[in-house]
Amino acid sequence: MMRSLAGRHVAMPGGAGAIPGVSLFVAPSVTCPTSTMYEPMLCLVLQGAKQVMVGDRVLRYDPLSYFVTSLDLPVSGQIIEASDAQPYICVSLRLNRDVIASLLSDGAMPADGQTAGFGISPVTPQLVDPWFRMLALLDTPRDIPVLAPMLEREILYRVMQGPQGGVLRQIARDDSQLSQVRQAIDWIRAHFNETIRVETLAEIAGMSPASFHRHFRTAAAMSPLQYQKTLRLQEARRLMIMTGNTARTAHSVGYESASQFSREYARMFGTPPFRDAARLRS
Repeated sequence: MMRSLAGRHVAMPGGAGAIPGVSLFVAPSVTCPTSTMYEPMLCLVLQGAKQVMVGDRVLRYDPLSYFVTSLDLPVSGQIIEASDAQPYICVSLRLNRDVIASLLSDGAMPADGQTAGFGISPVTPQLVDPWFRMLALLDTPRDIPVLAPMLEREILYRVMQGPQGGVLRQIARDDSQLSQVRQAIDWIRAHFNETIRVETLAEIAGMSPASFHRHFRTAAAMSPLQYQKTLRLQEARRLMIMTGNTARTAHSVGYESASQFSREYARMFGTPPFRDAARLRS
């Protein structure tokens, strides 16, 4: 039922965005690995399967599991199960810090010290039920303004009761280690093309350099400098598609050496910049 609901509405103009914070996606075939940025969200696959690489971790999620991230994560994602007859279908919910905070203030869940920023866990009937009722609102759009916020709370409450609850709980706490790491991530994203020092990031996060490095790697599955490099190369790929100029792109994203840029680009995307851009444009 959820698959048919989602499949029917994703093809309708405006259908996928009718519920605030909820997105639907359908793909009729498998894909090559694609670099992208995940915003804080909860993702539920209704059909097919996807694989994502976050730092040095490879995660697979399908209709038996859900994926959640509380951080802006640069990832490489690939749809690995999809066909015309059985397309990949997923639904996602953008995480709202205020809603999560209100659940905590209501005493829904205790705080904890978990610092992982993302994870995958098994889907439960208790989680599927509010998701089904949320998607059913697409058939009665007049009910969305009143009922969608309540169902959003119920979905988040169910996640907070499960193994990934700590990922959500720390979003709402300004003093959590995850929130401190997120402050540094916001700074990296705003200054990704500049030279950065771990000491500066640690000061922004309010931690010692050693503690910051440890908590950052736990949260994002990569070091702060690896995070910055991934952002640089993702932006470089976008610029290469537009301009095709390797030297100019390298300088724009913060590389002083075009040869070093080409080596790291090829290591991440499998092909040197110019050839990769030409392939993607074609």
